[in-house]
Amino acid sequence: MPDVRQLGVPYFLTMEELAACGPEAIPAELQTDTHLIYNSPAALDFNSPGAQGFGVKRAGLAVPGSIMLLIAPGCCGRNTKALQAPGGCGERFAYLMLSENDIVTGKHLRKIPAAAEAFVKSREAVPTALMICITCVDALLGTDMERVCRQVEARLALPVRPCYMYALTRESRLPPMTAIRQTVYSLLKPRKKRSSQVNLLGYFTPLADDSELYALLQSIGVRHIGELARCRDFAAYEELAAANFNLVLDPEARQAASWFQKELQIPAIELKRLYETDKITRQYEGLAHVLGVRLDDSAYREQAEAARDAFVSRYRGLSVAVGSRLNANPFELALALLEAGLDVREIFAVPSPTDFFYIRRLASLAPRTRLYTNLSPSMLHYEEREHPVELALGADACYYHPGAAQVPWNEECQPFGHQGVRSLFHAMTEAMAAAEAANAKGSRKEAAK
Repeated sequence: MPDVRQLGVPYFLTMEELAACGPEAIPAELQTDTHLIYNSPAALDFNSPGAQGFGVKRAGLAVPGSIMLLIAPGCCGRNTKALQAPGGCGERFAYLMLSENDIVTGKHLRKIPAAAEAFVKSREAVPTALMICITCVDALLGTDMERVCRQVEARLALPVRPCYMYALTRESRLPPMTAIRQTVYSLLKPRKKRSSQVNLLGYFTPLADDSELYALLQSIGVRHIGELARCRDFAAYEELAAANFNLVLDPEARQAASWFQKELQIPAIELKRLYETDKITRQYEGLAHVLGVRLDDSAYREQAEAARDAFVSRYRGLSVAVGSRLNANPFELALALLEAGLDVREIFAVPSPTDFFYIRRLASLAPRTRLYTNLSPSMLHYEEREHPVELALGADACYYHPGAAQVPWNEECQPFGHQGVRSLFHAMTEAMAAAEAANAKGSRKEAAK
């Protein structure tokens, strides 16, 4: 294991070394609140809760018809410009830019009600809600934004909610992306329950249309499957309050599920996104047991395993790097690939105590597999030529391995269950075929010289 203080060496641990540390003694280099963070392109979406993908700003606009007032200095607001691309949410944003005097004195708080009113009045249609997004400036000032929102709400007679884009709270009990998942449901009011309705919580985009979860739920009489991302208008959003129960598909939605239980008396069952088909089947069996029904996932499992086996029969032993900027738990996915017969040589991720169930199994199967952390300054010294792999999975692994076949696997449409396994191996097959074709073309050009 290299000394983290040694210049020119990227910090890593092998799975064997990491498993030996245990969940109670994760090294400080793997804890993002104990050292300087390297804000690399490979991890920008994680490091800033407003930078890429569904950060706080875009997530806060998941409520149909809502608009957002961003209270921020220019440095925090500039990346919102990317959301103004065609098809984005840019027209639903307005800015109250903070001066240095505002930041020092907090005078901007007196400007918010008037700015909010001007923004709302500028809209052609009355918005369903106003989201007020604030940054670390107000975290440091200790701003009571709940109070400010109540003042604005009374002035506008419109629901107003705070959205906390606080990078400082990333390691807290309620990090930004957990808090915003609760916020976007907080406009719901109690209503009569439908025994045939279930909500899917966790993502800001829908599951893939061909996910078997839809068909399995329909097979037991569920006629209404509510998803925030599929609510076309505010009336459809309000119908989410009629669910008989919620399925939590991402751990960051647990807080939202607790809110549903407390405020709307809607209980929840949690399912994990997995890539080991036997574990997926067991999870469906557990769900069926809780609901007192029968769920038959055998046809979907066969399709997933056929796609997996076809890939492995051709590429058994393929060297792979797995990142964390993808639609999977990187440790669970790495384990699934190893058990399928692939050679996972690297994982780019930050482990949590709950990951050690997978880490211990990884250590027994591939003790020399290396774990790198995207956010270590020492990653400036990472050189692909010293750690070549044939396939990179995840946007961050692709960043570090531009010469490998690449599958970012971070599309907004969410894979789940056996469909996720099937689609992943199909994507891996296409990536390898493209890489082989490119190599063959390059060889022909070289031979022609």
